[in-house]
Amino acid sequence: MGSPPTDSSGPVSWSTPPPGPGYGAGPPDKLGGRWRRLFAGILDIIIVGIISSPFTYQSFTTAWDKSKNVFVQVPVQHTLLASLVGFLYYWLLTAFWNGQTLGKKLFRLRVVDVSGRKVGVGQAALRELVAWVLYATCCLGWINLSFILFTSRKQAIHDMAARTLVVDA
Repeated sequence: MGSPPTDSSGPVSWSTPPPGPGYGAGPPDKLGGRWRRLFAGILDIIIVGIISSPFTYQSFTTAWDKSKNVFVQVPVQHTLLASLVGFLYYWLLTAFWNGQTLGKKLFRLRVVDVSGRKVGVGQAALRELVAWVLYATCCLGWINLSFILFTSRKQAIHDMAARTLVVDA
């Protein structure tokens, strides 16, 4: 398998995270509270709703109604752009704004790597992609969030997938 990496002070253990920029070299001190995380999430959803509302619109399409033997107007809700705005809000703020969305900043929370370091751009993207796929799939969004209640590190499924934690800022 190979020998452990070395630095100027000698061998480095495989379990020791390498030094580098971030919030710390070890695990985070204190996990963020479940209630604060809930309220931060609600605030973020309200903000995303306000920002994305111009991109959510309804149009109509024509469909054949077999029971009446006529064409009818059917409303179609367009939400793809609104979903993209939401994904970008969470991803970009988490990746580039100290691991915080506006809601997390107000409630003094931040997203970090499980080792306690700053979350990376790809890691933040994976976290949000998993979350959005689960939210878009029937009831899986609620199951995703319920994991926060039952896991020792208060991780939702999207946190586990991206190896992140929500901690006190």
